[in-house]
Amino acid sequence: MADTQSWPDLAIGLYDKLTGRNAEITYEFDNMEIMVPSSTGSEATHAKWNLNGSVKIRTKDNG
Repeated sequence: MADTQSWPDLAIGLYDKLTGRNAEITYEFDNMEIMVPSSTGSEATHAKWNLNGSVKIRTKDNG
């Protein structure tokens, strides 16, 4: 995944690697603070996002 250029590319690459392996991906965050880059370059600026609550992302592939 060294040539990943965007967040969707990262998610697709991860899922592609796990597909067919009966894998499940679960992310759970509470009161998360993240710094969102404006681009993938070294000169990117960042916006601070505070998420007050829960974010759950689940991917399940049971073949």
